Order: sequence, then structure tokens, then C-alpha cells
Amino acid sequence: MTFPKLMAVSALALGLALPAAAQTVRFSTAGPAPDFLHRGMEVFAEQVHEADAGLTVETYPGSSLFRQGTEVPAIQRGNLEMSTMTGFEVAAQIPEWGLLSRAFLFRDYAHMIEVMQGPIGEQLVADVAEQMDIEILSVAYLGTRQVNLAEARDVTSPDDLEGVKLRMPASPEWLLLGDSLGVEPTPMAMPEVYVALQTGGVDGQENPLTIMSAARFHEVSAQVVLTSHMVQPVFYAISKPFFDDLTEEQQQVLREAALAGAAWNNERRVADEVSVADRLVSEHGLRVDEIDLTPFRTRADEVYAASELAQDWNQELMMQIMGQ
Repeated sequence: MTFPKLMAVSALALGLALPAAAQTVRFSTAGPAPDFLHRGMEVFAEQVHEADAGLTVETYPGSSLFRQGTEVPAIQRGNLEMSTMTGFEVAAQIPEWGLLSRAFLFRDYAHMIEVMQGPIGEQLVADVAEQMDIEILSVAYLGTRQVNLAEARDVTSPDDLEGVKLRMPASPEWLLLGDSLGVEPTPMAMPEVYVALQTGGVDGQENPLTIMSAARFHEVSAQVVLTSHMVQPVFYAISKPFFDDLTEEQQQVLREAALAGAAWNNERRVADEVSVADRLVSEHGLRVDEIDLTPFRTRADEVYAASELAQDWNQELMMQIMGQ
């Protein structure tokens, strides 16, 4: 009998527990590696490692493990443990929560956090757990989304963006958001955007400025228009069956680490957003335009009021958020 087998037999004979192999949590995001979102995920992974609770976390930025938009179905099939799930992905399966994809839903970061940490956020967590079999562990701030263009133009209203091919993720809610901005929404995965801006495949894209900077889109852009059309939450989301099979200690470790990772991201992204527009001008020579958003808000109200898709949203809840 070999030595390892002898040890195993001896341990069993003495009633001793052999050390269990650590369970791996694969955490996927479309966010680029340098961005705060992925770096916050690494904080999450490190805290889980330090807890030594039989869990190990592997992070995969830039859609390197699963293509953007396929992470949530992968979680539900049991092929992935975690992702940074967006409100758009919730809306795709729970139509009443499509309101999370609405332009100008939240006023600013503080408003978004207040809503997500209150009763409305609690209802979202409960609905996602029940209807999607996914557990939301924490809420991170993806940023306030702005429009950037490969060639500069004067923009004072959505009419000035007519015909602009603006990259959007491929879902009905995203395309509706593009319509609310007055652009020609063009579905495209995030890893393809840089080359598309460079070659004219699209005329622009929209993202938080911190992500635009991390993805180096400033290298293939001339202008940023501060439309501030979406203050966007993103969720640390985990497979509920996987989570439910963990021990209470492991669940608590993941919850605490998720709060820590999201808080790390939020604090630094909020601080960075204060200065990133200035850096795009001073360091990269971009034109950054602050504009009157009234025409954009008016068009958004008209587009969503006329949309059949938006009729499935919880209108009462949406008005409650916007009036809060």
C-alpha cells in the first residue's frame, strides 16, 4: 500500500476528516481589467482567500471567460458561479424590472445607492432570487454613462445625434435606450468596440468615463458629450443553487467580501469621475461638452411613454424612484 493511501486509511480508521478541496467560484465580467469594477472583484477574491473558508475565487475580466450577455444564462445552466449582472439582464427575464434600463431613472450616485439599499432594492433581490434563481450579494456603481464620438460635432439635443451609429449591447432595452438618445443604436460586444471606433464600424459608444478611460477608447475618439443618461448599478450575482449548497460560514464570507469589493469600487469610481473629464481634455486632447439635458429628458419621456416594451414595466415603482 502506498504512503498516501495508508494516510487516508489511517485517517478514516481514526475518524479524522480529510481536508476538503476548496470550491472554486469563477467570477466573470465584461469590464476591462484596469477598470475599478474588475479591481473591486479582485478585492472580493482576496478577502475570500484570507477568510480561509474552503473557497477560492477566479476573476475573468473583459469577457475572457464568457461573452458579454451570456454570463447570466451560464449561471442559470450551472456553467458559471458569478457575474457582474446588469439591470438590463434582469429586465430580459423579469419584464416589470425593465424600469432599471430607463434613461434618467436615477439622478446621481447617491440617489441610486439610496434606492438600491432600501425597500425597492430588497424587493429586487427577492424577485431575482425567486424568478431567476440568482442571489444578489451586493450592488456596485458602474458609473454614469456618457456619449463619446469618433468625430466631434455640435450636440445640443437628440436631433443632433440623428444617424449616429452608436454602439449598444444587443438587447431590446438597450436599443430602446439608444432610441431615447436619438441615435442609431448598433449592437456590438464590448471587446469589438475599440476597433470599430478606429475603423468607422461605429460612430461612437456610450459608457461611464472611467470605463472609457480603462478601455482606452480616448485613443480612437474625439469628443465626449456629457449626456449623463444613465446612473448605472451593477450586481455581484451568484448562482442560487451553488450559494445554497455552501455552509452558512461560506455564505457569510461571500456576502461580506462582496460588500467590501463593491465598496472599494464605488469609493474609487466616484472619486475618479470628478477628475476623469479633465484628464481626457488635458492629457488626451478630447473635446468634452457639458450640455443642457432638458431636450434629452423630454425625448426620453416621449420614447418610453410610446414604447410597448415599457408598458410591461412596473410604472408605479418607476415613478416612485424618479420622485424619490
